[in-house]
Amino acid sequence: MKIHAYLMFDGQCEAAFTFYAECLGGTLEMMRYAQSPDVSEVPAEFHQRIMHACLTLDDQLLMASDTTGQCSYEGIKGCSISLQLDNVPEAERLYAALSAEGSVQMELQTTFWATRFAMLTDRFGVSWMINCDIDSQMG
Repeated sequence: MKIHAYLMFDGQCEAAFTFYAECLGGTLEMMRYAQSPDVSEVPAEFHQRIMHACLTLDDQLLMASDTTGQCSYEGIKGCSISLQLDNVPEAERLYAALSAEGSVQMELQTTFWATRFAMLTDRFGVSWMINCDIDSQMG
């Protein structure tokens, strides 16, 4: 069994996942509601929204879609995407990229459990934790 996160956006899925692919690497695939065989079931104003996005990093997936207005959107709440890293420069790079235009709850810093740790919410409203247990760059 594998567990993968699935995020919901209200029209920002394409921008968010394009940004995440730039930051994290991997392979990005996106399908719009207009490409669905059931496109007639989706109001026309939502056809260009993302029906399914999948960012693949090795055997890990981060997935998402946009809402279609059938349910009220309340944002992404109560969870964080946790990145486990093994070197400080990569932790610093991702912290800088993901926190840009977002909000920081805990600056990237040394803690009693990690070489570096941070908590932030990116500009798309997604909460992230960056955790670097060890620094493989320190030989």
